[in-house]
Amino acid sequence: MYNLIATDLDGTLLNDKKEISDRCQEDIKKLKKMGKKIVLATGRPLHGIIPYLKTLDLYDDNTYVVVYNGAVVVNATGEDIIFDTPVSLDTYKELYNLSKQLGVNIHALTLGGVHTPKNNPYTGVESSINKIPVTEGAIEDIDPSTKIIKVMFVDDPKKLDDITPLIPDWVKEKYTVVRSADIFLEFLNKNVNKGVGVSIIAERFGIKPQEVICIGDAENDISMIRYAGLGVAMANATLDVKAAADYITLTNEEDGVAHVIEKFMLNIE
Repeated sequence: MYNLIATDLDGTLLNDKKEISDRCQEDIKKLKKMGKKIVLATGRPLHGIIPYLKTLDLYDDNTYVVVYNGAVVVNATGEDIIFDTPVSLDTYKELYNLSKQLGVNIHALTLGGVHTPKNNPYTGVESSINKIPVTEGAIEDIDPSTKIIKVMFVDDPKKLDDITPLIPDWVKEKYTVVRSADIFLEFLNKNVNKGVGVSIIAERFGIKPQEVICIGDAENDISMIRYAGLGVAMANATLDVKAAADYITLTNEEDGVAHVIEKFMLNIE
């Protein structure tokens, strides 16, 4: 029996219009009435997912979410942070130096928004989808007390494809490095990933890994897919995600999340 389902948002629960279908909404609300736990696990900040939590009737104190790709685990209202593991301003500085060597755009997520030393279209995407402000300025001018939650290389997909193999080994050893979208390459605290975030929520509610379903489509979802009793890849997932999964569902345009809920939790397929 599965008692918790964790789902990624972009490319997974959301269709290509960044919407949750009526079918997915109805199935998730059925799970809530059954007492099952529904976890949104995303690279987005909490502010960027509140509209979806409200749509799903999950905007309450007893719903917990994994945000910033696992750097923060918090309840939906933001009042109970149970895991908070950022990087540092020094991280941003050293990765900025690397970004200059590689010729790639960079930005960092803070609690208040997104900071970039040079405004660019990809930081604009981050700001737009999450409804957060952009601050442009020299990294040296950032207040030392500013919390840096994660740092991201943001650029054209081909550019990120080209520079990813050039990331030095010391960076990979020091940080969790994940490709969360074709235009986003993320650097997080080494102790952070979505799998850790989901496990913290499951443990809080006394739910065992074998009672957990996790669904995703991108590299940053692999950790939680491997953690879960049933790890699910979307049909539109990357090949490495599919290789890590126990089951491959339909695409995000075909209500792949609803298919999993109905087959494994509602038993109506």
